[in-house]
Amino acid sequence: MQGIRKGLRGDSVVLMGKNTMMKRSVRIHAKSTGNDAFLNLIPLLVGNVGLIFTKGDLKEIKEEVAKYKVGAPARVGLVAPVDVIVPPGNTGLDPSQTSFFQVLNIPTKINRGTVEIITPVELIKKGDKVGSSEAALLSKLGIRPFSYGLVVISVYDNGSVFSPEVLDLTDEDLVEKFAAGVAMMTTLSLAISYPTLAAAPHMIVNGYKNVLCVSLETEYIYPQAQQVKEYLKDPSKFAVAIASIAESTATSHGIVETEDTKKEEEAESEEDDAMFGLFDD
Repeated sequence: MQGIRKGLRGDSVVLMGKNTMMKRSVRIHAKSTGNDAFLNLIPLLVGNVGLIFTKGDLKEIKEEVAKYKVGAPARVGLVAPVDVIVPPGNTGLDPSQTSFFQVLNIPTKINRGTVEIITPVELIKKGDKVGSSEAALLSKLGIRPFSYGLVVISVYDNGSVFSPEVLDLTDEDLVEKFAAGVAMMTTLSLAISYPTLAAAPHMIVNGYKNVLCVSLETEYIYPQAQQVKEYLKDPSKFAVAIASIAESTATSHGIVETEDTKKEEEAESEEDDAMFGLFDD
């Protein structure tokens, strides 16, 4: 706690105390300021919680709080928050301690009068309770597999309470979610034939396709449909059109490349003239 207070000093204040006193303080502040939005904090003050008041960036505060973790031993009956893996290597224990390893099926060997673990072993899985043998072994090895610290569970800003996961969203995430929403709205608009700004281009294209289909099935002609009819009658014309487009594109690229090459050659020539000019005298 002292490390967190020191790290947040300057633009943030950490408040830890009894929930009843914090709730009373929130009610008094909401009444004195006339801002009932602060009352949204009261349902959150349950359990072992505290408050951080800040003027800084919320995401930076969350990252700063997450830096401070304290190692904790594996106690009997505790539910493991993470997997516990015992690494291979010399344990420093004398051979009389091999019974602990045998009970837990950990492969060992005696090396220079001490017990050495041969391979890494997954001692406790995430979600399992810590047994007495596992706790005793980890204590003998001096391993503190768990860590504890403050965790941001809710964020309050301008009367709104939201999950801290919102602070991890990037601009790319927001654009992706917005695009997904627009796509869903467009699909719904097209399904019920309700015009919207997002669905309008698709509706126009679909309408044009319908008009084109009617023109192809009837004698009604307009310039764009006439070209499509010619392609259907003689598909070779379509192949010729595609080939001409590809050729014109390649030609334009060739012109650009030729001009770039010419500029590079002129620049090299000027550099060579400048270099030889140094020795004219």
